[in-house]
Amino acid sequence: MKLSIIPVFAFFAFSSGVAQVPKTISECTVVYDLSVDDPKADAELVKTMKGTTRTLYIKGTHSRSDLNSPAYTQTTLTNTKSDTVVILRELGNVKYMTYLGEAKRAEQNKKFEAIVFSETGESKTILGYDCKKVTVKLKDGSVYQVYYAPSIIPSNNLFEYQFKDLQGFVLEYETESENGKVRIKYLASKISLSPIPIAKFDLPKSGYRIL
Repeated sequence: MKLSIIPVFAFFAFSSGVAQVPKTISECTVVYDLSVDDPKADAELVKTMKGTTRTLYIKGTHSRSDLNSPAYTQTTLTNTKSDTVVILRELGNVKYMTYLGEAKRAEQNKKFEAIVFSETGESKTILGYDCKKVTVKLKDGSVYQVYYAPSIIPSNNLFEYQFKDLQGFVLEYETESENGKVRIKYLASKISLSPIPIAKFDLPKSGYRIL
């Protein structure tokens, strides 16, 4: 399951052992650590993935996802109010900017049509949040594992298209590499509710080649 382009939340945590009450917020920053979740994966690929992170910024209708690896960086900027999605890529000294139209986004998200979430009854704690485990089945038969926190409710659920129907925020999930040969795990390692400057979501005015 590849990351959705389309590509907010709040929390209210009680002390350990006490139920967590759902609460909605619209601004946050979450850092995910990436790892290759496949014992048969090439050792060189596993080494390359070390240190790769995804940082998600959410502020109202704006979201920004920064994927940082030793080899490249990719930023996805989304505004659900204006219905715009822009991807920025940096490969060495070369920078590219791509605007994703509605048709292209629909094509990329088509794989998530008829997605099925099945509760497993299992759970674990991630960053102090009680997370429920669900299995995710796509129409092509692929099955993945996801952990989400019901106490964290996004005010805007379209920043991560494939998870828009889950009643909570996903703190751990699986995807596939571009070639579909390797399974990658995303695990939240940091959460911040500090205010995010709106300039964080501005598009660069120069330095990028339009594709």
